[in-house]
Amino acid sequence: MCQHQFDITYCDLNPTILFVSKQKMVKESSYHEHDFTELTYILSGKAKYLVEGIVYDVEAGDVLVCNPGVKHQNIVVNPKEPTVEFFAGFTGFQFKNMPPNSLVFKDGGHILHTKTETKQDISKHCYEMVSENESCKAGKYFMLKAHLIQILLFIIRDITDMSISQKGCNFESYNKSYAVKKIINYLNENYDNKISLDQIAHNMYLSPVYISKIFKEETGESPINYLIKIRLDKARDILLSSEGESIKSIANRVGYEDVYHFSKLFKKYYGISPLYYKRYALEKTKGEAEELSYPN
Repeated sequence: MCQHQFDITYCDLNPTILFVSKQKMVKESSYHEHDFTELTYILSGKAKYLVEGIVYDVEAGDVLVCNPGVKHQNIVVNPKEPTVEFFAGFTGFQFKNMPPNSLVFKDGGHILHTKTETKQDISKHCYEMVSENESCKAGKYFMLKAHLIQILLFIIRDITDMSISQKGCNFESYNKSYAVKKIINYLNENYDNKISLDQIAHNMYLSPVYISKIFKEETGESPINYLIKIRLDKARDILLSSEGESIKSIANRVGYEDVYHFSKLFKKYYGISPLYYKRYALEKTKGEAEELSYPN
């Protein structure tokens, strides 16, 4: 048996799950407390929480933990755009150097602003717990417990800095770069399909707002504009290499059903319509045609 079997607990990590749910928070709750631990994960949106007399701002990717006896209340900031939150109530666990049935953060607070990779991991397990909870499959309770244990471990690793960062490397910047790289890979692999920001966010288990923010920080443009450039660059390659293919067919191959919209975007980026670009390409050598560049 590995000598680190109980490196973070005194015995097996075997919590008892009391409930699991996902809700759109359109109403404020009463100021209340529980005799069990309640974990809340913000799936999307922004809000505030009153916890033990202190108001906390929360947004997508934040974890709120209310240990037994901790009074709390959600505060709706924007009724038109309420938060979507995941909840899990559980008991019967203890981590080393923490009271029984409690998860204690370093600053003594109740909110954890998770790192990028942790956001992805926790979001994934939250959605899988919701899906499992709505199913009637054999072993449902144990699947829920398995997902919850992993969520708790990701949180423990985050708050105890067990993740190893390279010397001289800004860990948060590394995580953002990692997430953006995954988004770019996804765009390059799926540019010929319908893609929306919400779809990207769902696949990455991150919020659309957060994805737009870090993508702009890393690349200087939005994910959708980046996708447009990928598609138009692919279309230009096809135009240069094909002879009898129609503009509509090429538009469809790079993810556009509306050939007029495709032509309009192409002309905006290259200063010439795809039809005339194709004619120009046939008259010139491929090397000359490739000298065209994005307009400023």
